[in-house]
Amino acid sequence: SPSQDLQITLHDSLLSPSATARNLGVTMNNELSFFPHVANVARSCRFLLYNIRRIRPFLSIQAAQVLVQSLVISRLDYCNSLLAGLPLNAIRPLQMIQNAAARLVFNLPKFSHPTPLLRSLHWLPVAARIRFKTLMLAYKAKNGPEPSYLSDLITSCTAPRCLRSSSTARLVPPSLRMRGKYTSRLFSVLAPKWWNEL
Repeated sequence: SPSQDLQITLHDSLLSPSATARNLGVTMNNELSFFPHVANVARSCRFLLYNIRRIRPFLSIQAAQVLVQSLVISRLDYCNSLLAGLPLNAIRPLQMIQNAAARLVFNLPKFSHPTPLLRSLHWLPVAARIRFKTLMLAYKAKNGPEPSYLSDLITSCTAPRCLRSSSTARLVPPSLRMRGKYTSRLFSVLAPKWWNEL
């Protein structure tokens, strides 16, 4: 690929591109698939769950929930809107971590069904959390204090005359001319699509 052939010379040193880069705790690869980031988050969360599991016999359910939410779930939520539009198999490791975290809170065995546990903890599944975060950013970009670089990406529908549907606060869907491998993962594409589906 052309990006792999790129080489820069700086003070007689040859610099070649890296396959991954880390910025603000998010690992990005040259294809923007975020597989390295998901793997890093899953690895660090597994380590935290292992350590919490060692002290779990000494914790109440409430204490275990607070500990898991503050250490593990917060890592799953950090910058998760960057994962919007990824296929479910790409974020499956994060869902498995959340399932293991729910089982740990209730001190249940590995093969316990996680859905009732997630419901009782009021935790959205990972894919729904990503969608919620993206929609929250869209709401703030539309109505509130979000920075202009986000609010410039979405526009509200305005009808030329007064219609019943004009009060629904829909967003303008993106142009069909936008094509590309990663176009469907853009905030400007996903936010209006998901917003109008509400």
